Amino acid sequence: MGPSSSSSSSLLAFLSLILVLSPWMSSASDHDTFIQCLTTHGQHQSPISDAIFTPDNSTFLPTLNSYIRNSRFLTPETPKPLVIVAAKLKSHVQSTVVCAKQAGLEIRIRSGGHDYEGLSYISHHPFVILDLFNLRAITVDIASETATVEAGATMGELYHAIASKSKVHAFPGGVCPTLGAGGHISGGGYGTLMRKFGLSVDNVLDAEIVNVEGEILNKQQMGEDLFWAIRGGGGGSFGVILSWKIKLVQVPETVTVFEVERLIEEEATDIFLQWQGVTDKLDENLYIRLMLNSAKGKDGLKTGKASLGALFLGPANTLVEIINKHIPSLKLQKEDCSEMSWIESALFWANFPKGSTPEVLLDRAVRPNTFLKRKSDYVREPITESGLDAIWKAVMETELVGYRVQPIRRQNEPDFRDGDAISTQSWREIQNPVLHHLEGRRGKGSG
Repeated sequence: MGPSSSSSSSLLAFLSLILVLSPWMSSASDHDTFIQCLTTHGQHQSPISDAIFTPDNSTFLPTLNSYIRNSRFLTPETPKPLVIVAAKLKSHVQSTVVCAKQAGLEIRIRSGGHDYEGLSYISHHPFVILDLFNLRAITVDIASETATVEAGATMGELYHAIASKSKVHAFPGGVCPTLGAGGHISGGGYGTLMRKFGLSVDNVLDAEIVNVEGEILNKQQMGEDLFWAIRGGGGGSFGVILSWKIKLVQVPETVTVFEVERLIEEEATDIFLQWQGVTDKLDENLYIRLMLNSAKGKDGLKTGKASLGALFLGPANTLVEIINKHIPSLKLQKEDCSEMSWIESALFWANFPKGSTPEVLLDRAVRPNTFLKRKSDYVREPITESGLDAIWKAVMETELVGYRVQPIRRQNEPDFRDGDAISTQSWREIQNPVLHHLEGRRGKGSG
């Protein structure tokens, strides 16, 4: 081999090395640019350096993993951020937005980490995580029936704060207490009060966000279009949600819940068809969730099972009358029902053991999870009996759940739920394969 061939080989090897190293060098450069910008940008009452976690910190991985709810993303192969900024002040959020833009980095904004696909903490491009768990102040004003909740607070913390001030006020939100208020509300916010009061976003009065320029804007400053977009379009899409001002709703001192199960041989098919036909027409004080899954039949063989859970803003006697009139195949008895306060019903829906106190809602710990894959969709026409038979067949291997939403209408605001009869949500657990969530809803609504 001659000198020219040797030189060509050396040059090719050098260029190959550069190509291999260039993504790493680019990321390292972006990292340095971002960190330098953070330490010099803005004026902070508390040093932003205390909020910065990098991979060489021993607390980096624990901080990253602390709000990952899906074990699919707890693997070495999962893309990791260059930096985590666990903002302690609004100014920390502003600096993170400005500096990420300057360094050409993507931002992933995390308030509770409940998104199905890890969108709040994963990217396939160089990115930083803006973690909001330190921004979780809640102020409740019963006199005005409003509250202000920062994005990093959990829904459980919000429910607890409301209940500590009033036994007859609540907020329409999700049943899982560890949902982050920032992401949950900006994504819509389904819950057990939605048939009467709508989704969480239907009860938002104002908001504070940080826009792409690092400016803090309220409803008046951001304008009606942006304010509409952040209520259902996702907070991370249009800016960083700092806080929500929300409207509290009035509930009776005593509400009623039940959860009952019926096998196919116990008229589960008729129950489903009756439920499907009336749930959007029933008393708006009544919320019913229906789940379809597999079970062992009375003969010991595998069969299908319908599980119905309900919240009624009223006494048990009235609830039993309503159910037996409209879903007679359920044959509901008063003994199936439990009367309690609204905050106790929040514990019921979160599956806390009977006798638990509201303080359990303050627990932010991530429970051991499984590997999940989830998908949502919508059904616009009622499921026929033959269609249900096919579902029963599939449910012997998988599981489904469902409920409906009462229309919430607002003037001069576009609707996105028009024509949706049922929304479906499915997921697979690798350790214990299931397919969950037939979630029913009908009508229009804002947010």
